[in-house]
Amino acid sequence: MTGKDLSIFNSLRPFSIGFDNMFDQFESLLGDGGLSTQSNYPPYNIRKAGKDKYAIEVAVAGFNKDDVEVEYEDNLLTVKTKKVDKAVEKDMDGEIIHRGISQRSFSRSFTIADDIKVEGAEIKDGLLTINCEKIVPEQKKRKLIPIK
Repeated sequence: MTGKDLSIFNSLRPFSIGFDNMFDQFESLLGDGGLSTQSNYPPYNIRKAGKDKYAIEVAVAGFNKDDVEVEYEDNLLTVKTKKVDKAVEKDMDGEIIHRGISQRSFSRSFTIADDIKVEGAEIKDGLLTINCEKIVPEQKKRKLIPIK
């Protein structure tokens, strides 16, 4: 028997239809039994910005829009730095004596559901905000059934 055979998600599969992809994503996240694959840098918030709207806020102090890349592919949203040049120790105002604002490279990924649309991203005041919206198809919206 392998670890996959003993998974709690495999025990739920007979009771669900169409959730295999979700269970597989949980399996890959948990891997060895913990969520230790990602570091805690940079810090982030996930905020509900409306009924069907969400915002992912990532602290990117010291970076500008040319330093950060947001990529979405196959339900995986990844925020990462482009190449950080450590050789540059001067800014527009002169030489940097002490660097307390981290500019190390990072990559942080978020699994996005099939019904979530990533609408755009913006950096303002050291905070990268990625706006998302849940798309509810007509057949899943609430409707009143007339009684005959």
